Amino acid sequence: MQKLIRTCSVWRALEVVGDTSTLLILEASWLGARRFDDFRTRNGLLKALLSNRLKRLVSLGLLEKRLYCESPPRHEYIMTKKGGDLYWVSLMLLRWEKLWGNREGKIEVELTHKTCGNEFTPTPVCNHCREEIHAYDVDWREGPGVGWMTPVYSRRRQLRDQDAQPTSLLDEAAKLMGDRWASLILRSVFTGLNRYDEIRGDTAIATNILSERLSWLIERGVLKQKQYSKNPPRFEYHLTRKGMDYYPALLFLLQWGDKYFVSPEGPPLILIHKLCGQDLKPVVACSECKEDIEPRGVDFIVIERAGETERREKVG
Repeated sequence: MQKLIRTCSVWRALEVVGDTSTLLILEASWLGARRFDDFRTRNGLLKALLSNRLKRLVSLGLLEKRLYCESPPRHEYIMTKKGGDLYWVSLMLLRWEKLWGNREGKIEVELTHKTCGNEFTPTPVCNHCREEIHAYDVDWREGPGVGWMTPVYSRRRQLRDQDAQPTSLLDEAAKLMGDRWASLILRSVFTGLNRYDEIRGDTAIATNILSERLSWLIERGVLKQKQYSKNPPRFEYHLTRKGMDYYPALLFLLQWGDKYFVSPEGPPLILIHKLCGQDLKPVVACSECKEDIEPRGVDFIVIERAGETERREKVG
């Protein structure tokens, strides 16, 4: 009998963006890439893989393919509204990367909020009480769209252990969200499921893959083990500080999934902010003036370093 799992907007969203190469293409688009060679220069993906992912992003409605030269026919790829709404996820991944990623020799980005004129850190806040959102301050209940679904995991090329290009902003962050199984495990742990069988029941991940991903998350410093039984030896899996700081990325991915993949009845999950008792509607705010961030209200400068030389390029 086919196992069913509870419906989840994160699961549906990860079927779209739970792929490292896809995230690197979206990153390149945010940094101004439009044409095939621009994407290759930015992320170094093989031609066949890049072509496949661009085609998939167009079919899913995240990019639009436009003809810019008729002879020979040449196309460019423009981000759609659906793709652009992942902007908040990208800001949270960037925030996590700056906190925990190894940036030595990699490009950096400076974000400036046009409203206040200050360089800022994107900060996830509750739109009711305006307090910064932390995983331990969020509770949840079943929503009107809760139901059951058959998990189908499409096979994709794994780039998790491949070194990122020096031109990549999202190195570790893209590898983490780009591994759907790892992100689904973290989703389970964030909802209080800490034991192997609990996580297995929540995700329907094959046992060999689940064991490998748990070990990988421990190696990356995102999870830690806590023994609760000596005979036989059994462990719980808990978030480290590094893992806790990943929560906003999944939070905004959930919000994106609720917008584009939710059932007519409504979202399958309702989040509650414990500090104010209201249903949680997360927004991204400026760390300096505390006002909401809008994509058009942000200037960013890409900084590339080669030895003692620094090159700064304003994008957009």
